[in-house]
Amino acid sequence: MYDLLFWIYLANAVFLINHEIDSAYWKEWELFRLPGGISGFLILHFPLLMFVLYGLVLVHEGGSAGLVFSLILAASGIFAFTVHTLLIRKGGEEFTSGMSRFILYGTLILSSIQTAVTAVLLLGYS
Repeated sequence: MYDLLFWIYLANAVFLINHEIDSAYWKEWELFRLPGGISGFLILHFPLLMFVLYGLVLVHEGGSAGLVFSLILAASGIFAFTVHTLLIRKGGEEFTSGMSRFILYGTLILSSIQTAVTAVLLLGYS
């Protein structure tokens, strides 16, 4: 089951990384009033991307730390979907393109599946 989790984690990471690329297009630092403009936004992503990729390594190794990273990544995806959907419903024009919505919905679906698979592994049902 760890092999399945690895591939789901990888797919979800690709969707989330693409969301972050899309976030640069929509100037997310302005939307959330983050300091530093594009430079600050990019600097913030060095540790975030390291965290995501390190989590993939830990999932591949099959230990409990990988499961923790998996839950954090899945929760991040659900959070991103929720926040951006709420902003769109409030009239925000960001993340309203077809591709932005595809990425957000794909992230929600993959994050939900990832949460379930991780929970099964955490509970020892593998």
